[in-house]
Order: sequence, then structure tokens, then C-alpha cells
Amino acid sequence: MKNIGRKRRHLFGFKAAITALLSLAISLPALASETPNLDKINDRGTLRVGMSTFVPWAMRNKQGDLIGFEIDVAKRLAQDSGWKVEFVPTAWDGIIPALLAQKFDVIIGGMSVTPERSKSVLFTTPYSHSGVQVAANKELAEGFSKLSDFDSRRVKIAARRGAFTVQVARETFPKAKILQFDDDAQAFQEVLNGNAHAVIASSPKPEHEAIIHSDKLFIPFNERLSKGNEAFAVRLGEQDKEEFFNQWIQARTDDGWLNERYEYWFSTLDWQDQIASGQ
Repeated sequence: MKNIGRKRRHLFGFKAAITALLSLAISLPALASETPNLDKINDRGTLRVGMSTFVPWAMRNKQGDLIGFEIDVAKRLAQDSGWKVEFVPTAWDGIIPALLAQKFDVIIGGMSVTPERSKSVLFTTPYSHSGVQVAANKELAEGFSKLSDFDSRRVKIAARRGAFTVQVARETFPKAKILQFDDDAQAFQEVLNGNAHAVIASSPKPEHEAIIHSDKLFIPFNERLSKGNEAFAVRLGEQDKEEFFNQWIQARTDDGWLNERYEYWFSTLDWQDQIASGQ
């Protein structure tokens, strides 16, 4: 009887081992498929980041190297993840199509989350919260202090083509003529040259430019026109990357690093001497 009991126990143990092995064999392909998009980055060893230059998110220093808030964020993300980082400068109005065409792995470029964009890309949780503000020409917009002052067919407002600010401008000033330019520098220059009444852009660009060009520009409103939620963008269906980036954003939010970097680039001009003129 004891021998029979031992045989039964051995048989039960053998069956359990086989069942466990079969379960493991079945689960391994599933586990392997859980992070296929991250695996591509890990295999390459380099995170390819789509971005567009605009102060202080991303810009060139006097040596021609990229610096700015987004550059700090992307570099720290890559460093923490054991990757190198490759920046892929892209025109703003074509940055989502370039992501979908797999020109890079992620957009880290101060992109605000909007319902329309969410139809094309998958956003992470926000990692920064900027706003939209107006800088006006002192001569052309003299005495303008209310939203209604700018909402006129006689008023021209400059903005960056493809940016969220164009939508804000159209919604806030539906009667005004919106002039669109390839980058913020061109939009601001149009106002400095007296060819437009005002420029609308993400903070702190308007505030910074009003300080630098205090003889020509002023901020007509105390409150920002809107508050943005900026997030990383990946392709639809890439939940593994989204989840990984979300965990990183949460960790860098909790330890205060993201806020410290944001305050440096957005609340000071300590970095101004590093950049080339004209940005």
C-alpha cells in the first residue's frame, strides 16, 4: 500500500510538473509580445525623439547643440532607461505624420493633448503644464487690454503653423486675421516689424520676448488664454511604450526633477547667454 501511495504521489508530481511546463510554454509567447515596441528600442539601444525647435522647449546653443526643457527631458529619459538618444528635428506641422511614418519612436516636443490629436496618436500622462499668452506690438495695439480689442477684422495675429496656438487664436479671436509661420521666431519677428498687432504662443515665449523687447512689445492680459497639458506622443496601439513612459513621468514628477527643470527653463532667463541670436 505504501508503494502504491508513493507511485501515486510521484505520478501526481510528474503531472503537476508537466502542467507547469506547458503553462510556461503557453505564457512565454504572450509575455514576449507584451513589450514589442520597447524591445525594438532596447535592441537598437537608442531612443529616437521627434522634436521641433522653439524656445525654451528646444533650441540651438552657440555651438549648434540642442538645449532646452525637452532636450533635458529626453536625455534624462534615455539615461534612466539605459539608452542613447537621437534627436530628429522635424517641422511642427509634419511631426505627427513623421511619427506615424516611423521616422522616430516618440514625440517629446511640448505637444498639448487635444481630442483631435488623440485620434491619431496615443498620449502619455502630462509631464508639463504650460499656457498660451499674447504679446502685442506697443504701437499697433496701444490701449488694447481686453480680448474684444483684438477680435476685429482689422487686427492681424501671428502664430506658429500647425501649433495648438492657432486653434486658440481662432477660437478666442474669430474675427481677426491669423497669420501662420513655420516657427515662433518668424511669428514674433512679424510683430516686431510692425506687420501684425500681436503674436500668440506658448508661455513663456511671449513673456520672455516682452522683457527682451520691452521697447516694442507688451503683455496685454494678466491671465493666460489657456492652460495646456503637454505629453509624450506615440503611435496608436503602442501601449507598452505609453505605460513605460508613464511610469518614468510619475517617478520624475515624484522626485521633483521635472518641476525643477521646468522652473529653470520657464521661470528664469539664466540660460539666455547660451543660445545663438535670432532664436
